[in-house]
Amino acid sequence: MTIESISTGIVPSSAPVSDAVRAGKQVWLVAIAEDPETGAIVDGGIEGQTRRTLENLDMAVRAAGGTLANVVQVQVFLIDSADAAGMNAVYREFFAAPYPVRATVVVKELLAKGLRVEMLATAVLD
Repeated sequence: MTIESISTGIVPSSAPVSDAVRAGKQVWLVAIAEDPETGAIVDGGIEGQTRRTLENLDMAVRAAGGTLANVVQVQVFLIDSADAAGMNAVYREFFAAPYPVRATVVVKELLAKGLRVEMLATAVLD
């Protein structure tokens, strides 16, 4: 099986990670609330960060040849359980039923300073 790294320009090239990796029809993606033009973590609380994270996820899955409708699984990492309601409100703007399978985990902190949310996703392309 061939594994292909897909670059969207969202993840800094200096980081030892891929924006997305495709193996066969499956694509694994990562997204954070980073402005792809400046590299800065966006402001706007959990709603603003969730929106930018999902916009970046959308960019990554499109670079792989799919859309958010191809996403079958999402892992959400939050630094505060109180952010779940705001994250869910924005999440509903990007996904419709049947929703991807999802796990939401509260962690002590995320690597980038000021980051409140990070998402990993799996998409299956036709």
